[in-house]
Amino acid sequence: MAKKRPQTTAKRPQITDGEVPVVGAREPCPCGSGRRYKACHGRAAAHAATELVHRPFEGLPGECDWVALRELVPAATVGLTLKGGLPEGVPAVTLATVLPMAWPALRRDDGSVLLGLQNDTSSGDISRDLADTLQRALEAEPGTPVQGRRAPAGGPRLQDLLDLEGAFEPEVHSGFEFWVPDPENATQDVTASLERANAAAIPTVKLQGVDAAYWCETPEKNHLRWVMPHPEEQLLDALARLHAAGRSSLGEGTRLVGSFRAHGLTVPVWDLPSGVKAEDVEKPAAEFAERLAAALATDAPLSADERRARGGLTNRQVTLN
Repeated sequence: MAKKRPQTTAKRPQITDGEVPVVGAREPCPCGSGRRYKACHGRAAAHAATELVHRPFEGLPGECDWVALRELVPAATVGLTLKGGLPEGVPAVTLATVLPMAWPALRRDDGSVLLGLQNDTSSGDISRDLADTLQRALEAEPGTPVQGRRAPAGGPRLQDLLDLEGAFEPEVHSGFEFWVPDPENATQDVTASLERANAAAIPTVKLQGVDAAYWCETPEKNHLRWVMPHPEEQLLDALARLHAAGRSSLGEGTRLVGSFRAHGLTVPVWDLPSGVKAEDVEKPAAEFAERLAAALATDAPLSADERRARGGLTNRQVTLN
């Protein structure tokens, strides 16, 4: 019979949880436990990848605008302020709704960073995925895009990287020309991507008098989509009170038609006649905001008409994420 080899007790590498790299599910776990990755540190990583964060942008300046830019606005940019300032060699960091070729991020030739917001993410926490992409973009070679990947479990979130006291002021664009600082030297792929994106973009304008309200134009009618920070149940009660009282419109020919749910916030939607432009709803929107504030402050039980109005609004909700 063959002799059994004597067992040795080799020292296993001491790796903390935060340092364990991601490997294949059936590979040995890099922590040195002797178990497969999926049965060891991969279990926590898989849980982190599937656990949905209900409000990923909560705590960031302009949470409502983050939601709007993620789900509703075709072309917009926002300058981002990092905690501790910009690294050396990075003159600016800019959030963009979409980047050419659907890149998650881009380190431009001048060292500045563009971070794409509307990309698919691999986990249930958009904030963690974006933070991972941002960190890699800050370290990428100038002139290179950053590819997507699964963010490491336990990694930082945007709330850890961004200055929470900084302003968040979106600039809405009519097209995606901000992609190309030097159009004459753009690659053929980028130029083609730009043309396709511009052709598909719906004209959109951000209202100036109220927060996170966006007018958009479609062939048949226009719309106002307004991301609101209030708790959903309280907001629906308030909207129902106004709707039952005939005070939920934004002027003649306009109508509150329902709402979206997006990243933990509610987005009421109004239909507008095709002739109604963004500037036409600035004053009506400001007046509606005052009526809504009063309705939100009311805690009396809903009347029968208000309950019916609320049921109608609830039935016309659409979840975007």
